[in-house]
Amino acid sequence: MEAFLFQAVIYLAAAVLAVPLAARLGLGSVLGYLLAGILIGPAMGVVGSETESLQHFAEFGVVMMLFLIGLELDPRALWAMRHRLLGLGGLQVVLTTLAIMGTGMAFGLGWSVALACGLALALSSTAIVLQTLSEKGLMQTNGGRAAFAVLLTQDVAVIPMLAFLPLLALSAVDGGQAAHAPALHGTATSAVAFAAEARALLAALPGWAAAIVTLAALSSIVLAGIFLTRPVFSAIHATRLREMFTALALLIVVSIACLMLIIGLSPALGAFLAGVVLANSEFRHEMESALEPFKGLLLGLFFITVGAGVDVTTFLAEPFRLLAATISLMLTKGAILYLLAILFKLHGRDRRLFTLGLAQAGEFGFVLVGFSLQRHVLPDQLAQELYLIIALSMLLTPLFFIAYEYLSKKVHADSTPSAETDAIEQQGPIIIAGIGRFGQVVNRMVQMSGFRTTVLDHDLGTIRLMRQFGFKAFLGDPTRPELLQAAGLMEAQVLVVAMDDKAASTEIVRHARKVRPDLHIVARAYDRVHVFELYQAGADDIVREMFDSSLRTARYVLENMGLSEFEAAELEKLYYKLDRKALRELAEVWQPGVPVTENAAYMARAKQFSRELETALVAQAEQAEKQTAQVKSLPGGDAVASDAAQDGAPPPPSG
Repeated sequence: MEAFLFQAVIYLAAAVLAVPLAARLGLGSVLGYLLAGILIGPAMGVVGSETESLQHFAEFGVVMMLFLIGLELDPRALWAMRHRLLGLGGLQVVLTTLAIMGTGMAFGLGWSVALACGLALALSSTAIVLQTLSEKGLMQTNGGRAAFAVLLTQDVAVIPMLAFLPLLALSAVDGGQAAHAPALHGTATSAVAFAAEARALLAALPGWAAAIVTLAALSSIVLAGIFLTRPVFSAIHATRLREMFTALALLIVVSIACLMLIIGLSPALGAFLAGVVLANSEFRHEMESALEPFKGLLLGLFFITVGAGVDVTTFLAEPFRLLAATISLMLTKGAILYLLAILFKLHGRDRRLFTLGLAQAGEFGFVLVGFSLQRHVLPDQLAQELYLIIALSMLLTPLFFIAYEYLSKKVHADSTPSAETDAIEQQGPIIIAGIGRFGQVVNRMVQMSGFRTTVLDHDLGTIRLMRQFGFKAFLGDPTRPELLQAAGLMEAQVLVVAMDDKAASTEIVRHARKVRPDLHIVARAYDRVHVFELYQAGADDIVREMFDSSLRTARYVLENMGLSEFEAAELEKLYYKLDRKALRELAEVWQPGVPVTENAAYMARAKQFSRELETALVAQAEQAEKQTAQVKSLPGGDAVASDAAQDGAPPPPSG
C-alpha cells in the first residue's frame, strides 16, 4: 500500500508540474506527459519496473478514447467513411509496409524479418494523434477526419497482423533463444499472451464455428446497444445516483473489452463499435461526461509510461544512427501519406495535417514487436532498436503538430479549402462572409426583407445545410481577395463580416477597406479588444457577438428586482449608448500588442468611463421612476405606462 501511494505521488506530481508548463509553452499536453515520463524515468530514476504493469493498465485509456469517439459518430457518418476506411487506410498500411520491408531488405535483413518490421512500423499512434487532434480542435477538419479513418483502419489491421506474424517465425533467432522484452513493451507482450490464451479456447473449434462465435459476439454488442442499454440506463437514472451512472458506463466499456479479448479481436475496435451503436442514445452525453475524466487520466498515464520506458542505454550507445533511423521512418511514412493525400484530394492545411499527424509509429507497434519477439520472428537486438525507434517517433509527433501550426500560419497562400471553391454565378448588393449561427440570422432577416445577398463560407457542411433550407451560399475562403472580387466586392453596397475567426475577420475588413474606401462594412467582434482591431482596420459598424443578448439578460434581471419594464428598458438603452461612445474613445488610445493594463491612457479613460456610467445610470433610474410615478397617478396611467414600456418609448408627460 505504501509503495502504491508513493508511486502515485510521483506520477501525479510529474504530470501536474510538466503538463501545464508544456501547454503554456505551446507544446501541448501529450509532449508534456512524455517529457514528464522521461524526467522521472531515465533522467532521475525515481520509477522503474512498475511502469510495465502501469502501461498495461493505462492502455485502457485508448479503449475509452475510441468508445467516446464512437459516441460522436452516427452510423450513417461511419458508412459515409467507407471509401476512406478501405481505400485511404488500406493503401496506407499496404504501401508503408512494403516500403519499410524493401528498405530493410536493402540493408541486409531477411524478407520475413523485414516484413515483420514493416507491419509493426506501418501503424501510427492512435492515442497521441487523436488526443492532439481533439485538444487542438482539428478533429472535424477534413484532414482530421482522414487521419481518423486511417487510424481506425490500422486498429482493424492489427487483428490479421497478429494472426499472420507466427507464420514468419524463424527456426533460430540468436541461438534459438528469444530474450525478454524491455520494460517499455513488457505489458504489451503479457496482454497479447493473455489474448492468445483466450483465443486458444476457440482454436479447438472448427473454422466455421469460430467465425460464428465471433459474429455472435459482435452481434450481441450491437443488439445490446440497441435494445438493452435504454431500459438499464433509465433504471439507473431513476435512482438519481450519479456514481452508479459512472459505474455503468465503465462496466459497458470494460465488459466489451473483455469480450473482444476472449474472441481474439481488438478491445479498442469493440469499444468503438459500441460507441457508434450508442451514438443516437439520449444518454450519450451522460456517458461522455462520466468517462471523459477517466480517459484523460489513463491516456496521460499511458504517455508518461512511454516516456519513462525509453531505453536510454541503448540510445546513448548509437544515438545518431537511431535518430537517423527514426527520422528516415517518419520521412518515408510522410512521403507515402502526402501522395495519398494528393490522390484522395486533400488540400492545403488538411494535406499537411494528414501527413505530419500520421508520420510516427504507434503503441500497437509495441504489441506487434513484442509478439514477434515472443514468436521468434525478430532477433533480440533488432527488437530493442525497434522499441526505441517507435518511442522516439512518438516523442517527435507533438513537435510535428507544432510544425503544422507554424506552417499553416506561415504559408497562408496555401490555405486552400478542403473542397473545390464554388464558381459564383450571381452577385448581390450585400456580401455576407461567414454563415455560422451569427451570419445565418443576419442573412435570413436581410433576404426576407427583400434584398439579395451573396453568402461565402469555407465550411462545406454548413454550405450544404444552407442549401437544404433553400438559401443559396458559395463555398470558399472569404479571406482570399480573388474570392471577394468574384463575389462582387467592387460593386457591393454593404459587406457583413460574420466570421468566428478573429484574425480572419480583421484581415477581411482591412483588405475590403483598402480596395473600397466607400464600402460600408459591418463586422462581428468577439470582444472589446477585437472591436479595437476592427475599428483600426476600417469597419463602420461593429457588433460584439454577445453584447445585445447580455443587455437583454441584464434588463430581465432588473425587472425581476423590482424595476418596471419601462425603467429597465430605459437603463438598457442608456447603457448601450454610453458603452458605444466609450468604445470609440477607448479605441483611439488602444495600442496593438500592448496589454491594456500597461496602457496608462487606456486605463485612465476606462476608470473614468466606469464612474460616468454609474452616475448616468443612477440618474436615469431616478428620472424614469419619477416619470412612471407621475403617469400612474393619472386615470388609466397603469395601462399607459405598460404600453409605453412595451413600445420602448417613455410615457407621455403628465398634464
